[in-house]
Amino acid sequence: MTPEFVALNTAVLTVSDTRTPETDRSGDLIVERLEQAGHRIVQRKIQLDELAALSSDFREFVHDPDIDLIVSTGGTGLTKRDVTPEAAQTFFDKQIPGFGELFRMLSYEEIDSSTIESRACAGVANGTLMFVLPGSPGACRTAMDKIIIKQIDIRTRPCNLTELLPRIRGESR
Repeated sequence: MTPEFVALNTAVLTVSDTRTPETDRSGDLIVERLEQAGHRIVQRKIQLDELAALSSDFREFVHDPDIDLIVSTGGTGLTKRDVTPEAAQTFFDKQIPGFGELFRMLSYEEIDSSTIESRACAGVANGTLMFVLPGSPGACRTAMDKIIIKQIDIRTRPCNLTELLPRIRGESR
C-alpha cells in the first residue's frame, strides 16, 4: 500500500551578494519545484555570503519546530566569499554524503569536470533536513528534479527521507 503524501514545511535561502527578489532565478526554481510537488514554503530569504549572517539564518531555521526542510542556493564554490557549506555544516548532526556524491556525478554528465568546483552538501540538523546547492539555476534544477523532490516524497520506494524524519527526530512510530 502506497503511503499518503506528506507535505514538508520548507525554508528557502538564497545566498548572494547581488541577487534580489526580482532576479533570484535559482530561488524561484526551488520554490516552484517544491510547491508543484505539494510542499509548503514557510520562509524565504536572500542573504549576503557572509559566515555570521548565514550561521544566524541556519540557526533560526534549524531551531524552528515548524521547518522540516531547508534548501539553500549559492555560496558553494571555491572563492573566498563562498562560505555556505561552512555555515551549514556546523549545524549538521549527521551528514548525508551520498547527496553530494550523487549530485556531482549527475552534474558531471552536464558540465564535465567543472563539477569538482561544487561543494554541494546535505545533512540533518536538529531533526531538519538541509540541502546546500550551488547558485546556478541549472545546478538547482539537477538537484531538485533528480534527487531532492524524489527523496522528500514519502511515496518514493524503496526508501526516502520523509519516512525517516520521525526516526531521525527520535519520535516513536
